[in-house]
Amino acid sequence: MAGPFSMLDGHEQVLFGADEETGLRCIIALHSTVLGPGVGGTRCHDYASEEEALADVLRLSEAMTLKAAVAGLDAGGGKAVIWGDPATAKSEAALRAYGRMIDSLGGRYVTACDVGTTPADMGIIKRETRWVTGAEPEEGGSGDSGVTTAVGTYAGLRACAAALPGSPDLASLHVAIEGVGKVGRRLAERLAADGAKLTVADVDDEATAVCAERFGADVVDPGDIHAVDCDVLSPNALSATVSEASLPALSCRVVAGAANNQLASPELAEALADAGILYAPDFVINAGGVIQVVDELHPRGYSQARATRLAEGIEWRLTEVFRVAREEGITTLTAAERVARRRIEAVGGVGRIRRPVGR
Repeated sequence: MAGPFSMLDGHEQVLFGADEETGLRCIIALHSTVLGPGVGGTRCHDYASEEEALADVLRLSEAMTLKAAVAGLDAGGGKAVIWGDPATAKSEAALRAYGRMIDSLGGRYVTACDVGTTPADMGIIKRETRWVTGAEPEEGGSGDSGVTTAVGTYAGLRACAAALPGSPDLASLHVAIEGVGKVGRRLAERLAADGAKLTVADVDDEATAVCAERFGADVVDPGDIHAVDCDVLSPNALSATVSEASLPALSCRVVAGAANNQLASPELAEALADAGILYAPDFVINAGGVIQVVDELHPRGYSQARATRLAEGIEWRLTEVFRVAREEGITTLTAAERVARRRIEAVGGVGRIRRPVGR
């Protein structure tokens, strides 16, 4: 008979927390601390059930382990969810109670922003624990991680271009960008400066209008962006851009963007490969954000220049993933997972007495 431990699915620890006075309900999942503290954002969402919340936090924390490992960070994977409507569940008292729960883990989990939480929220949590990143600069954090995420995604696109026949430069490519928010807009700006042709889509008409005016981008309906005849489809908004339903309509050579969970299922990586479409695994190309927040833990303090340099390294990390996929005859998704796990196995024993993250 299955019991609670069978639900952990390879995780080291799962903490269920509740505070009756504030109404806080949260789950903190530590997938791995082999390479360092489990790093991952706190998501606030009104889940339909406890089972749904648990499934989400377990899936996300495992992905953070892979993301940190393949990015070369001295960090493991963790994630947390606060169960409730962000409009009502994030009172100061509740966030401070949540901060005390993080603090009870003694630095094994380090949080940051995620869907439904903000740098301002991190500043409140930081009043109760030092194990918080991504607060506003005036609160001692590094601020908006979208800046560094865009840097890394752009670097990853260079690796994708180099992997195409003839190794074209970005200026010669047509990139269709799904979502032009804080990451997608910055990506569009960089690509426009290169001279790339852009097509954009977003549920926010004002955001697409800005891209059309400033970058000369064509605008299409969000429901049509996946079918644009282009070189690169760049998902930078919602998950599951590539699904069983959308796959037949894809008319691109590359799928590469900053969105999480771009594939509706892992099996679609094989389908993309069969269709001759190069896939840049999302947890490799969008690692700029975690690179930024982990840099806050550096012994010398946060450095935007250092975080930017490390994010630019996503280009050669993605190139390595493509090499492993090609030489071992596997999908790029499987190759990225292998690269991450090989690093964990190779260096995981170095710091069995865990030290703070640092280089």
